[in-house]
Amino acid sequence: MPTLKNQLREEIAAKRLDMSPFAREQAAGDLADWIYAAPFRLEYDVTVAAYVPVGTEPGSPAMLDALIDRGVSVLVPIVPDGDPAPLDWVRYDGATTLQPGRWGLLEPSGERLGVDAVHAASVVLVPALAVDRTGVRLGRGAGYYDRTLIGSSAELVAVVYDDEVVDALPSGNYDVPVGWALTPAGGFRRLS
Repeated sequence: MPTLKNQLREEIAAKRLDMSPFAREQAAGDLADWIYAAPFRLEYDVTVAAYVPVGTEPGSPAMLDALIDRGVSVLVPIVPDGDPAPLDWVRYDGATTLQPGRWGLLEPSGERLGVDAVHAASVVLVPALAVDRTGVRLGRGAGYYDRTLIGSSAELVAVVYDDEVVDALPSGNYDVPVGWALTPAGGFRRLS
């Protein structure tokens, strides 16, 4: 019998698949634009950890390029081989450095910086299927980000479509809460 989390994952994934390519592209552009209105200091000495969106995930490399345009150092994850574990990190230097990695995810070809590199980030943009108003994030279910973000002092931002900010989600003992949501129409929203 599927768990409530798995049922929600399936429903949200199906809804994302139903979005038109135009709507996804428009949302990706809007998310990139919000980087210029971030409520966090994003200047030359700041590091932001982000992700490279694939498939129906919100965003695009334009969001990462907007961060670079702001002058910040951008880190993106490398999924390690084997069982779920904390993510490794590589500096993002533009879309031309991306290559297919594990599960077809796009990853930079640069030097691996190790799992602790994320602790240099003052902001982490985290992929999510949904987030609730208290900061519970619904991920894909393997726990890579929860393992990575334990004890993080960064501003954690779940990046989702507008209708994926919901009133409540089921949570587990190992779920790391986020403090913010970033959506195409709503921009950055503080969660309580």
